[in-house]
Amino acid sequence: MLKSDTIDEIKKRFLMKFEIITPLLGFEEIKEVELHKIDDIFMKMQSVVDENISFTLVNPYVLRDYDFEVPSQIKEALEITTKSNLLIFNILLIQTPIEDSYINFVGPLVFNTDTKKAAQIILADNTQYQVAEKISSFLNKET
Repeated sequence: MLKSDTIDEIKKRFLMKFEIITPLLGFEEIKEVELHKIDDIFMKMQSVVDENISFTLVNPYVLRDYDFEVPSQIKEALEITTKSNLLIFNILLIQTPIEDSYINFVGPLVFNTDTKKAAQIILADNTQYQVAEKISSFLNKET
């Protein structure tokens, strides 16, 4: 017989806590966050200590080709191996309407779901990504 899951059990599946290994720019005091799945594209990252600090994150790979190298010191700190399960997200600055929202492609967040550690990487030598790119540039619009 199948058992029906409660709402709390379902919510737990989409909640992960991560230790922040490198400071988040502008939010250096945040040491631990919770990651909540919104859907297959968006996540919510919230400070464990201050519930008023949260970020909407977007999966960059559904929007564009996105490629960068994780620096060796970050790989070591996050304990990344060839078998690690990683999540990569970018911060989305939500605007109204949603098409006016901006994505920061220069500061990706890397989450190692195996070690529950996360870090923000700054792509300092980057020439192909911007700090604030409108999400509308990546949305397929029907005419």
